[in-house]
Amino acid sequence: MRDTKPSHPSSSSFSSPTWFSNFCSSALRTKTLTSSETTNVRAHSGGEGLERRLGLLDLVLLGVGASIGAGIFVVTGTVARDAGPGVTISFILAGAACVLNALCYAEMASRLPAVVGGAYLYAYTAFNELTAFLVFAQLMLDYHIGAASIARSLASYLVSILEIFPIFRENVPSWIGHGGKEFLGGAVSVNVLAPILLALLTVILCRGVGESSVLNSLMTITKVVIVLFVIAVGAFKVDVSNWSPFAPNGFKAVVTGATVVFFAYVGFDAVANSAEEAKRPQSDLPVGILGSLLICVILYIAVCLVITGMVPYQSLGEDAPLAEAFTSKGLKYVSILISIGAVAGLTTTLLVGLYVQSRLYLGLGRDGLLPSIFAKVHSTRHTPMQSQVWVGIVAGLLAGIFNVRVLSHILSVGSLTGYSVVSACVITLRWKDKGASQISRRCISDRREGTICLVVVACCGFASGLCYNFGFPLFFSFVAGLIAIVAAFLLHFRHSPTLGQCAMCSRGRRGYISELYLHSDILLSQVYEDPSGFSCPGVPLVPAICIFFNMLLFAQLHHEAWWRFVVLSILSIGVYAFYGQYHADPTGSNHISVYHRPPGSET
Repeated sequence: MRDTKPSHPSSSSFSSPTWFSNFCSSALRTKTLTSSETTNVRAHSGGEGLERRLGLLDLVLLGVGASIGAGIFVVTGTVARDAGPGVTISFILAGAACVLNALCYAEMASRLPAVVGGAYLYAYTAFNELTAFLVFAQLMLDYHIGAASIARSLASYLVSILEIFPIFRENVPSWIGHGGKEFLGGAVSVNVLAPILLALLTVILCRGVGESSVLNSLMTITKVVIVLFVIAVGAFKVDVSNWSPFAPNGFKAVVTGATVVFFAYVGFDAVANSAEEAKRPQSDLPVGILGSLLICVILYIAVCLVITGMVPYQSLGEDAPLAEAFTSKGLKYVSILISIGAVAGLTTTLLVGLYVQSRLYLGLGRDGLLPSIFAKVHSTRHTPMQSQVWVGIVAGLLAGIFNVRVLSHILSVGSLTGYSVVSACVITLRWKDKGASQISRRCISDRREGTICLVVVACCGFASGLCYNFGFPLFFSFVAGLIAIVAAFLLHFRHSPTLGQCAMCSRGRRGYISELYLHSDILLSQVYEDPSGFSCPGVPLVPAICIFFNMLLFAQLHHEAWWRFVVLSILSIGVYAFYGQYHADPTGSNHISVYHRPPGSET
């Protein structure tokens, strides 16, 4: 096996051909796969690692807490203004798309080792070092801006609740919670309460995963109970005549609504980042991912049916449609409960977001792609305290000084990028690894063809989305979709998902056995473990559908989001070129990775 030990910069290493060759060699490194999951996971944490304290219920509540924020009380009504009662179908379509993505996440979470990293770790193992670093950068910008924006919204909701009492009504200055005090023409917007809230949540997260899990569970249960109460009360005020016509603006409005509400489900991937703190990661992570998402789908659909049945969709407000609907029925006390539920929802969303960020920084610190300070874990609290404090500081500065809500239209790029890469990882890790490609030249050909097919599916999804976004004739979207279908079926019929099948097809059973003997040094270093995990059904078609739909949604984003993707990718490549490639260590000296073979595959 080739040496993947990172080299460090020297005066001679910056000569153009040599430097570029070293860069390419480093960028294409993958995370080492071994037959052991033990040792060295605590190498950079002073002998102490994260603590496995999260059970199945904790993981489900973690996913629900990350996904359902104040949006369940707002997005449902705002989208219903355009889609009418058909917004229910919008949430069903978006939920189905998210379930397919969740299936891919579930397989990766149960196959790879129970260590932090999520989509970054999956990309590092299936593709290469540079791809993993790019995925991290896109996700982290989403998380940083999202945390700051949510903190400001939470501050505003808290002030609104305080203003219920006469002593606070109209006496709370804007620089404390409502929006912020603007300076320099709005370039600077000071908000005091948002950083304070972030500091409090950061302290709780630093104290330990047990304490933060208790807070998340309490707040998540509170908001779910409030949502269920709102559904139960509203059900008695439903007038079924309001559901007719069901899709007043046609099916296109329903589909457009699905592209909007898709992001209301984003958050289930947070469960994958808690792998190292789950008690039974291989069995509980898939259930936590899928279970939390299904709960969110059911709650969203129920709220949609209630809100569109209570009042005609044309009468729904823009800022607080659900609260206004109950007020119009003489149920103002429910509006107060909705505000409390929004506070609970925003608190859990913010808490889980900060939690996930610190674990991602921990993963990159262990791998050397970031300074080693991010790899430290507190010896008694068992939390990545330095990473957690750093995350809190960044979010606090953004929330306290800048009006980050204006950047909301460049968000979701990281989520869609991560989802697409994870879907591709499922297919890639079902093909073969480097050991397999050294056995058969045909395997190399298959992998290249498969990569081309994946790129074609992604490009067709983006092209189809552009055609839909700019109002081109449906024929062009149809052609793009047809090409994607052909590429997906080529993946299905041309590529064997297992190492054994690939080698046996090229040389026969006898040749396969002799290759196992001749290349045992390669294969034994990349042992496939106990096939006792979750397996995504319909591979490669299901992951291909995910990639197509994610790219279709990517095309629906604001054009500034596309520029953000390009610019951040270029900057990330620069950071990797001048720092990451010289300090990264994918060989396993930081911690060891295991790939568990999918159930039903031959070893």
